[in-house]
Amino acid sequence: MAVANRHLDLGLVQVYTGNGKGKTTAALGQALRAIGRGLTVYMAQFIKGQETGELLAVERLAPDFTIRQFGSGKFIVQREPSQDERDLARTGWLEIVKVVDDGQHDIVILDEISHAIRVGLIELEQVLQLIAQRPRGVEIILTGRSMPRELLEAADLVTDMVAIKHPYDQGIQVRKGIEF
Repeated sequence: MAVANRHLDLGLVQVYTGNGKGKTTAALGQALRAIGRGLTVYMAQFIKGQETGELLAVERLAPDFTIRQFGSGKFIVQREPSQDERDLARTGWLEIVKVVDDGQHDIVILDEISHAIRVGLIELEQVLQLIAQRPRGVEIILTGRSMPRELLEAADLVTDMVAIKHPYDQGIQVRKGIEF
């Protein structure tokens, strides 16, 4: 197996999508592996806006790993985003573009980007442009259900998380440290 040097082979696009649990967890696992090898990671979370286990853990990994939340913490389902949610997303997108353009982070994760696109917080074309214009050596990871076909086509790696069985089906609610 050939082993890549630090920046020589970085710069691919990874997608974690599907109806199964584990999309954000897979991206966080990739981030943890990268930090262990001396890389730096920036994660933008579009829907989350509350304290989560990953947010607390990443505080211990700073400055190598940064998580920024640009969501209200409320799911946007069967409703229009509020003006505050639109403003958070706009502010977040401007920061993300700057982070990617600066090239100071080896990996940039856009968590729940497909949902942000679906509800109109971020335009698909913006994400495609970010991918196309990223500096060489910046790896992009996209997560979320129902990833747009155009992003699947732009990706180098696509993993579809398939739901087979979930504790929700048994009436078990979200658990601190497991789901958030």
